[in-house]
Amino acid sequence: MTLLSNITLEDFQTLVEQALSTLSPEIHKMMENVTVTVAEYPTRSQAEDVGLGPGRALYGLYQGVPLTRRSTHYGMVPPDRITIFMHPMVDHHRTPEAIHRQVQRTVLHEVGHHFGIGEQRLRELGY
Repeated sequence: MTLLSNITLEDFQTLVEQALSTLSPEIHKMMENVTVTVAEYPTRSQAEDVGLGPGRALYGLYQGVPLTRRSTHYGMVPPDRITIFMHPMVDHHRTPEAIHRQVQRTVLHEVGHHFGIGEQRLRELGY
């Protein structure tokens, strides 16, 4: 059950775009070959890929080759993908402010993965 049923996918996309706009110009320049998309829910394949268990929510997902693992042979590959999932966040946060904060955290978390920062370190940093 969605607690904020009046939030639309377009509204959520705007929140993601706002979160991306807070990144510095230097970060934007370094975000090579990556697209950021919004989906309502993770696909079954995405949930399985991360080992998502019952009762667990997936807010975002980075799929690709982090910048730290790219070599001189990296090229001619499809863009990496960051997907931010709407309904897991909307279903778990009660206020627009809480959703906004979680979108910001999730976008920064997934961008961190693109830059090669591991899960443990991102958690230590609060993302």
